[in-house]
Amino acid sequence: MIGADLSIPDRIKHLIETEVAEFPITSNVGFKTLAAFRSALCEPEEVTVNFSGGLTQDCWAVTQPNGDYRVIYLPLAGYFSLCVESVFGPLDIGVHGHAIGCFSSV
Repeated sequence: MIGADLSIPDRIKHLIETEVAEFPITSNVGFKTLAAFRSALCEPEEVTVNFSGGLTQDCWAVTQPNGDYRVIYLPLAGYFSLCVESVFGPLDIGVHGHAIGCFSSV
């Protein structure tokens, strides 16, 4: 259980640490996916994410940009999202779920 006294960045780190610890490494592909994810991680950084319809939301970037993409934590939804980089900032493209799953979808 995540402690109520943790800051938002620390809660996000806890979610990611748990996900990494539970990630099944049953093949070389899984090993390489986890290694790439770990190397892309960054300190959670608050960013404004754009959604279709002109909506925006304060969220948290958890990976460095990977080409055109990066993984963002959506605190109001309680899950991660794959976002595409744009001139207006990160844009949610509808890929949601676990951080590693979002990261490995591209």
